[in-house]
Amino acid sequence: MRRDLCDGVDVARLLNATLVLPNFDAASYWNDTSGFADIFDVDYFIQQMKGFVPVVKELPQELASKKPVRVDCRKQKGHFDYIESVLPSLVKHQYIIITPAASQKIDRHPFYAKAARCHACFRALRLVRHLELKGAELLQRIPQPFLSLHLRFEPDMIAYSRCEYTGLARSSLDAINAARNGRISFSGEAGLAWRKRGKCPLTPRETAFILQALGIPTNTTIYLAAGDSLLEWKDFTSVYRNSYTKSSLLDKASLMGLPGNSRAALDYYISINSEAYIGTYFGNMDKMVAAMRALSGRPNTIFLNRRAFAEAVSQGLNGVRLADYLWEAHRDALVDGRGSALPDCFCMSNITDSH
Repeated sequence: MRRDLCDGVDVARLLNATLVLPNFDAASYWNDTSGFADIFDVDYFIQQMKGFVPVVKELPQELASKKPVRVDCRKQKGHFDYIESVLPSLVKHQYIIITPAASQKIDRHPFYAKAARCHACFRALRLVRHLELKGAELLQRIPQPFLSLHLRFEPDMIAYSRCEYTGLARSSLDAINAARNGRISFSGEAGLAWRKRGKCPLTPRETAFILQALGIPTNTTIYLAAGDSLLEWKDFTSVYRNSYTKSSLLDKASLMGLPGNSRAALDYYISINSEAYIGTYFGNMDKMVAAMRALSGRPNTIFLNRRAFAEAVSQGLNGVRLADYLWEAHRDALVDGRGSALPDCFCMSNITDSH
């Protein structure tokens, strides 16, 4: 949600357009109908974006009844691609809905669009008050100091990755198969090649092994930033017993009223405020958390190397030899520890002079 909003700001600035507070198509992916106003402070965002991109809460009456034209921006690359391919539709119809994908081509956009995107991502977005308060309450309940671990091993994530796993509980396999929805997983040589490219999420058991290889004591306090459908989680908590989740720290009644994206927002809040952060997949949330942590002076961020793990296992390494291999593979990450701020983050410079 946050990434798509940032991409939308970038495109709006490129086209000199007004941004209507977005409705996100989250239900088709995450079974969630949360809107922008359910997560973010609307008035604060509009105020902060003044001078970058004009933002309105709803369409003018003369456009509200019109059916919007959907424009797919996934194939657009540079600035002039948007001018030539997207702007004509905007001028003709005055109201369009975009499928943004600017984040992968951001280096080709002019500075003023990057500056608007950066300001939207890192300065203009803050959680609605009740979520901030809930996040602060959750933060206080976690024993200090602690590290936040973003563990991605949910059925939909595994189904999307198209990876096969062995040694899982029957209930986990059933949940994964139900989530595949027709997707065919890679097997045999193709599956091995796919895994060696780092495409497969680490299991909780694999994650626990890597953390031990990196010298993280098993009595470390860990906050598991993970969805409620996390599979095989006991394989992790049986090793790292001082592990906590929002469900274990907050009362069930207060969580029941929060949709999925609101719960993810709590994980995000904890992750940017923890002493250290470890990501296991480097997805959209990981990138945003790393950038915010670097920006706020919390550089202790590490992303586990799935490719190195798969390569080592394919070579037959296990036990101490595997642990030594993983230590070497993560040595630079441990020494550097600066995280991975998004390359388009210009917030440390005076971007307000460039819009």
